[in-house]
Amino acid sequence: MASSTSPDPFAPPPPAPWVAPTEVESALLDAKQRGDWAAYFDTLARNHLYFEIERAAADATPSRTYAVFGRDPRVPGGRAWAVYTEGMLPAPEEHRVFDRVGLAFFARVWQPTDPSTIVVNPGSPCEAFLPTAPPHSAAWAQASERRGPPRPGPALRALRVGGPLYGSVAHGLACGALLCVNNGSLWNAMAWHGTGYTGERTRLREWWGITTREEWRGRLDELLGCRGSSSVWSFALALRQGIARDFGGLVDVGYWKQTAEKVLRAKAGGSLTLGPDGITRNDPLPEVETEAHVEGVRRLIGRITRYEARMRADGILDENRYVTSVEAWDLGRASKMARWGLGARFGTLKEAEAAVVRAGRAAAVEYRSWRDFSAGYILGRCLHFDDEEFGDWYTEMAAAHRILMSEPGSPWLNIPFR
Repeated sequence: MASSTSPDPFAPPPPAPWVAPTEVESALLDAKQRGDWAAYFDTLARNHLYFEIERAAADATPSRTYAVFGRDPRVPGGRAWAVYTEGMLPAPEEHRVFDRVGLAFFARVWQPTDPSTIVVNPGSPCEAFLPTAPPHSAAWAQASERRGPPRPGPALRALRVGGPLYGSVAHGLACGALLCVNNGSLWNAMAWHGTGYTGERTRLREWWGITTREEWRGRLDELLGCRGSSSVWSFALALRQGIARDFGGLVDVGYWKQTAEKVLRAKAGGSLTLGPDGITRNDPLPEVETEAHVEGVRRLIGRITRYEARMRADGILDENRYVTSVEAWDLGRASKMARWGLGARFGTLKEAEAAVVRAGRAAAVEYRSWRDFSAGYILGRCLHFDDEEFGDWYTEMAAAHRILMSEPGSPWLNIPFR
């Protein structure tokens, strides 16, 4: 009689199969398992790579790079240069920071005193050992020369593991998805490294004038409070929304302009304000200033209606719908600002996560759907940057909107807006 062996009920379960965090690590693992090192090097050359740097030295001299080398008994001499792809980076820590480069960087800067081996994604199934010294480095160096620097294009990318896909944090992260798709970055990466420590600091300094934690915190609070956009935009849009509530349906543009003019002239004529010190009379505005305000708002209303017409034609706005507010532009940027500050180490992961959740909650109060949110974001961006050219400031967001409203893995199709 044949015998059989029953499974041991007390044996630990087999380990779960490793899941590659992103498509990059998946491609590396596939190439490694096939023994196709040309494909492995090509994948590295197409994507940005990260390595640890000395934070204090980078703060003192941002133009120079100070690599932190590690120990690995498996390599000659025991010293190794650990290099990571985006999905394999550890969570941000205050004193541990990383720089972002292309593969060609390592061949260009190598010195005889540097470690003899680069370890790609150490300890993972897609790990590989690359010799740093010529002539052995020629194989991987040629891939970077052939490819050139990484140029990520618009794409919907997500962490399969290590990033939220549902829940309040994911909802807040999805408020920044238009920018993530446009830049080809991971939309659900809460533990943000972005362009690397020095890159994120440069971004905040050059685009926002932020160089300190206090400045970052102040700007983040401003965006979360929806105070980062023009009050004139808010006035015009709120006025139209009030007219629509009173009369129903779409608001005639001519009537909108006339009403705006009446309100502005009434305000310019002087008014009484009740404050802590009693009633204060506000002096009337000079006529020339009033005329300038009226003409400016009339032009603004024309710009808004033309952008909305274009967004309807491009499928961003539904027919007979209009933008109710541009708060989405502030809240979407707040979602990203929280992460940029984390990458620059102006804030902690806990602070960034709390800000992201707050942005998502505010968006759910102000808008009805991801489509409405998107239209508000795009209008705000265009009013600020585009000047009715319908150039990259508009077309980039229109393309990102289409991706987010159509691709199966999109957070906008998988996360309820409310």
